[in-house]
Amino acid sequence: MSNKRPASPPLPNRESICQVLATRLDDSLLKQLFPGYDVVVLRQILAQDSNPVQDGQQKQHMANTPRPEPAEERPVTMPGWCRLFTDGASRGNPGHAGAGALLYGEDGQKMRRLSAYLGVCTNNVAEYRALLLGLREAKACGCTHLALFLDAELVVRQLQGRYKVKHEQLQPLYREACQLLAGFNKWTVNHIPRADNAQADALANQGIDSHLAGDKNGGTQSG
Repeated sequence: MSNKRPASPPLPNRESICQVLATRLDDSLLKQLFPGYDVVVLRQILAQDSNPVQDGQQKQHMANTPRPEPAEERPVTMPGWCRLFTDGASRGNPGHAGAGALLYGEDGQKMRRLSAYLGVCTNNVAEYRALLLGLREAKACGCTHLALFLDAELVVRQLQGRYKVKHEQLQPLYREACQLLAGFNKWTVNHIPRADNAQADALANQGIDSHLAGDKNGGTQSG
């Protein structure tokens, strides 16, 4: 019988370690380890040398790096990063649904306010469609680095790779979101309280209200 130990797997490089830490460390632990520091800055430091990789399921999950949300009025902490707040609303779940999105440039100035009527769908479908609406607009506006802020925990955890996408209606929406996100140099996704996403929620409901009031366009866009 051989007494040789099985060969150890190769050690991950620094970039891989930092990418995993940026993805998996809880906000509470980061606050405990580094009291007084902004958690979003700590995560950006961990992830700043890492580029998302898209090949393979495990690598795709590592590319989905979560970041905690700074308060909406707080300035962007890294040059080149746009911020996107999205929200979906469904009255009846399923019922009349709307999407809202709010895009900020790297200077912190509001770039776009989007509101759209989505027809009849569930709340989770509306959340994903609001995200897709915002992602397309961010790409069209030339954003290369994007920080996402959503109050839909399910969507956030699925994009982070923590939850599987089991519902058949959500799977194509999830895949499209991943494809759009792959077009940015870097991106982050953050779960925020509903109170911090009030403007996107108002835009989503505006889309519903406009349709029910007889405006068949059901949406607005402004710079």
